Amino acid sequence: MIDAVLFDVDGTLVDTNYLHATTWWQAFLQHGHTVPMADVHRAIGMGSDKLLDHLLPSDRDRDADDAIRSAHSALYAQYWTRLKPFDGAADLLRACHRRGGRVVLASSAAVPELKALRAALDADDAIDEATSSSEVGASKPAPDLVELALERAGVPAARAVFVGDTRWDVEAAARAGMPCVGVLTGGWSRDELEEAGAEAVYDDPRALLGDLDGSPLAGAGPRA
Repeated sequence: MIDAVLFDVDGTLVDTNYLHATTWWQAFLQHGHTVPMADVHRAIGMGSDKLLDHLLPSDRDRDADDAIRSAHSALYAQYWTRLKPFDGAADLLRACHRRGGRVVLASSAAVPELKALRAALDADDAIDEATSSSEVGASKPAPDLVELALERAGVPAARAVFVGDTRWDVEAAARAGMPCVGVLTGGWSRDELEEAGAEAVYDDPRALLGDLDGSPLAGAGPRA
């Protein structure tokens, strides 16, 4: 029996990964770092702490890290009112909610950004809980965020499924002891997500919704 479905948001429900890649790339340039945009894209899904360590030299002036994060936040905020959900994203949340699963957004976004993402989704009627980056000590691929979402859902890992779009999502779910269903909307390939350990992979939220009865999300019982 599946009692909760946890969703990553960026790149999974809302089309943001390439916006993040572009705005991180610009933020790096502003502070003297030239990082290939393809490398930036592959790090999207990590929290900003791990992303900076993954992409920038270890001997950099770390006193500038906060300024780089602030630059990225300011650049990305220009897109907030134009964010678009993927086709079927809101319908998928509502279907999981109707079937009895508690629906939790396991987002590593800061609170203002999370509000913009939820506004883009326009599905608050189907969302039971949500997380933000300020609430965890370590970001994905560490399991902290997924574990917090599980706590908010009030269910054990064995009775929940995580839905994400990157290797970092799959790894975080595995470390929290739960399966992950992948979607291809974040720019990672099917082979990559399967090799990382995804239990199933779908083209997008609409495809997952269309196969809900055959997916790992199928075990949700009726909502009381």
